[in-house]
Amino acid sequence: MDRIELNKAKRFKGEFSPTPDKSISHRAVIFSSLSKGESIIRNFLRAEDPMSTVNAFRALGVDINDEGDDIVVNGNGIYGLAESHNIIDCGNSGTTIRLLSGVLAGNPFFSVLTGDESLRIRPMARVINPLQQMGAEIMARAENKYPPLAIKGKKLQSIQYKMPVASAQVKSAILLAGLYADGETVIAEPAKSRDHTERMLPAFGASINVNGLHVSVKGGTELKGAEVYVPGDFSSAAFFIIGALLIRDSDITITGVGMNPTRTGLLSVLRKMGAEIEVQNIRNLSGEPVADIHCKGGAELKAVSINKEEIPALIDEFPILCVAATQANGTTTIRGAEELRVKESDRIRSMATELGKMGVAIEEFGDGLSIKGQSVLKGANIESYGDHRIAMAMAIAGLIADGETTIHGVSSVNISFPGFFQIIRKLTL
Repeated sequence: MDRIELNKAKRFKGEFSPTPDKSISHRAVIFSSLSKGESIIRNFLRAEDPMSTVNAFRALGVDINDEGDDIVVNGNGIYGLAESHNIIDCGNSGTTIRLLSGVLAGNPFFSVLTGDESLRIRPMARVINPLQQMGAEIMARAENKYPPLAIKGKKLQSIQYKMPVASAQVKSAILLAGLYADGETVIAEPAKSRDHTERMLPAFGASINVNGLHVSVKGGTELKGAEVYVPGDFSSAAFFIIGALLIRDSDITITGVGMNPTRTGLLSVLRKMGAEIEVQNIRNLSGEPVADIHCKGGAELKAVSINKEEIPALIDEFPILCVAATQANGTTTIRGAEELRVKESDRIRSMATELGKMGVAIEEFGDGLSIKGQSVLKGANIESYGDHRIAMAMAIAGLIADGETTIHGVSSVNISFPGFFQIIRKLTL
């Protein structure tokens, strides 16, 4: 049965490493596939989303081998992909379909990209519009709004593009298309989004320049194989960081966590709330900062206000941040987060509905939430809406709630964090 029952945790102690970073795993496969020669990806995330990217590039003729510890990619070069004999299924992965759109826009053959029911209602115009400005031929359902996408690749022209919304997926799709364009493609962001693409692509030989909120790439450069180590996923660690803060008898250490500053906005927010979080043993792996994180329970948290400028650096942490807000002194407001209505679920509506079932006084806005803190949570029947981050956030809520909490649709967790509930059991036993 696709559900799990949880009760209030009496303890939360131990040491573990989070799953490998999902965003970096996707990009490592894409860049390796577009490079000439062998690439080795160490500590790859073997979850459903990154495997959608692996299977997509296999369908495009790339030799990708899972050798247990490592993924070995024998890349074909940026001009060496082959037309797929079938529709390419991107599963639940927005990263796969959006970044792959940028790649296929510049390849001279026909492709069709689709995904599961959730992915087929994710907005694609934000990617399609700039790619069409570069000369790409792309059609999509509902007047170019939603998948499936049909792409007839062709020679692209470089553009200067001002992004209306900060999005690492859109930025990365344009940069990948820029590899196939004449001249230099320049992107201006309204706020800094995740920069894994800009950090990793130069290791494969791409000519990338970053100047504040402007990122550019020169087209026509062949990429060469490289070795990439994927750090632990901060977004996966976030559930346990907040679990440790909210469960009194807790003491956890999370090792090997990626600490990219475009990803760790949650730490800044939690420290404003009064949390004490130790970041230890900082080092650098494959161009990404990595550290160990130590957290203990018992801190008194206070409510905060979170604005639009802070949202890009904690976009995936919104569901678990809402859970933290239920235990803070005062009322936490989160605004400028309308982007969260078009993730795997409408995360604003999902969290308002499910935390409401547990007794939280919560108000929903078009672009965020207001959450009254110091709530006594009550166990309830919780829906995940097929959204992995909703399922995991509500699991942490279940560990601090009175009575039993049943979460339905927990198989969605396999999208990003296989083994999540095993780690919960280990820390609470």
